[in-house]
Amino acid sequence: MAFDPFGEEQSRPRPRTHTIGEDLATLSISEIDERIAALEEEIARLEAARARKADTRSAADAFFKPASGNAVR
Repeated sequence: MAFDPFGEEQSRPRPRTHTIGEDLATLSISEIDERIAALEEEIARLEAARARKADTRSAADAFFKPASGNAVR
């Protein structure tokens, strides 16, 4: 199959995820906006997971904290 300079340009598949440090020069504004939205959703998901873990840790710390005056020396 020969190269056709007047043929329709083949669109290359875009990754659906974002790689930190990736070259952004080939992305359109709408593609950048989509990635920003996806990253904001991921940040919210990570913050929720962090909050759940912090709550669990606080509960465990409170449960296993020795009562004042009864500490073993």
